[in-house]
Amino acid sequence: MTDEAVEDKPIPTGRSFGRDLTTGSIPRHLILFSLPMLAGTFLQTAYTFVNRIWVGQYLGKSALTAITVSVPVVFVLAALASGMTMATSILISQHYGARDTGALRRVVSNSTILFTVLSLLLLVVGEALAPAILRAMNTPPAALDLAVGYLRIYLLSVPLSFGAFAVRSMLQGIGDSRSPLYFLGASVLLTAGLDPVLMFGWLGMPRLGLNGTAWASGVAQLLAVWAMVLWLRRGKNLVAPRWGWRSFHWPTAWTTLKIGLPSSVQQSMVSLGIAFVITRVNHYGENAVSAFGAASSGVDQLAFMPAITFSLAVATLTGQNIGANRLDRVPSIFRWGCLLSGGVTAVVSLLVAGLPRAMMRIFTPEPALVDIGADYLRIVAPCYLFFGIMFASNGVINGAGHTLVTTIVSLVSQWAVRVPMAYLLSAWMNSVRGVWYAVAMSFAASMFVSLGYYLSGRWRRPVVRRYPAPAPSPAAVFGEETGEV
Repeated sequence: MTDEAVEDKPIPTGRSFGRDLTTGSIPRHLILFSLPMLAGTFLQTAYTFVNRIWVGQYLGKSALTAITVSVPVVFVLAALASGMTMATSILISQHYGARDTGALRRVVSNSTILFTVLSLLLLVVGEALAPAILRAMNTPPAALDLAVGYLRIYLLSVPLSFGAFAVRSMLQGIGDSRSPLYFLGASVLLTAGLDPVLMFGWLGMPRLGLNGTAWASGVAQLLAVWAMVLWLRRGKNLVAPRWGWRSFHWPTAWTTLKIGLPSSVQQSMVSLGIAFVITRVNHYGENAVSAFGAASSGVDQLAFMPAITFSLAVATLTGQNIGANRLDRVPSIFRWGCLLSGGVTAVVSLLVAGLPRAMMRIFTPEPALVDIGADYLRIVAPCYLFFGIMFASNGVINGAGHTLVTTIVSLVSQWAVRVPMAYLLSAWMNSVRGVWYAVAMSFAASMFVSLGYYLSGRWRRPVVRRYPAPAPSPAAVFGEETGEV
């Protein structure tokens, strides 16, 4: 049997292979699709909270600084993975909405190969350049050795992280956001349990200090990816990862890269922007860096969590409806996305702006760090709403495949506003507060640019081949729905 014949083999009926999001209530789809992802993101954020508490309360200021300066490097690598997963999810959602089973399976096969090659390449590059990158960021000497050791161990889990990203994006593309939650939840809980065991040498394990958190993450990722792939293959799921160079399809690979690379660049530039901002914050000493790390990596993540989740939901709904030639539903998807994302983000913004010192005390008992971090939150938290609206409009733009546009949005936000204003305002004010104002201004800039493109209607131009909407629903082609979300 040829590879093409395998690709087009019909899917057994009576099984659930996703959810049709091209009909029915849009707010219901957005909420039900978002809830499992929101729960998963909450678990990850909760782990970050717990991790920062362990490090900040028991390992000290230098360890917290080491994690803070390592975050942008990790984010650059994660951004490359996230960009490719965005492309995979967009293509799968559009092909699913168009009922094109063969094209969908080719995307799965190609993405499996692309993720494997890219992750291994980035692992080698990251291990080689880690010390030079951290030195270039003006990492405080007291934290440099800690940061290098931590980062090099953490990078070993890059291929595993890429694999987890890939599987989650494939499932989300067919409308299944619930299944990834189970494996993500198990991974996060295992990591949280292993952290203190490896950090402090409990249960007879070696005392690894800060490096224990990196090893805990790697072990949990390995088990989670292995379990997910095994589950998908045993269930003969439509998006079970496949490996085989003979099935590699160059046109599909080119389309994936055309959509994924701008998204990767976008998120990489965001991470690089964070690195430049941290470099500027480093100018004001270790207290400023530690406080900024606790506030931005901890509290900000809580605010961004619902916005990012709703953005992914908006992108998936947009992709499926464009694939099914239902562009008439997209404006409603956008409006409901803004309402849900903006509403939840506004509530979080009020909470953080009203209790900044209490939020900071979760991460550190040191009064100096609490004072600096609370000052950051008072300035930045009122602008969280801008970020919530921007993510909703970016969701539509990404779902349509126009990832180059959201890249431009990020470039304007980071490199036309945040980075230059961080240097200019902090120098003019002779205070790190100038950096805080620059961060707040960048949120507003990104919202206005993203909304401008959405309102122009240019996102309607097809990036991926558009299909007519046939009578049968995806459920009839891919298997009967059983309530899977």
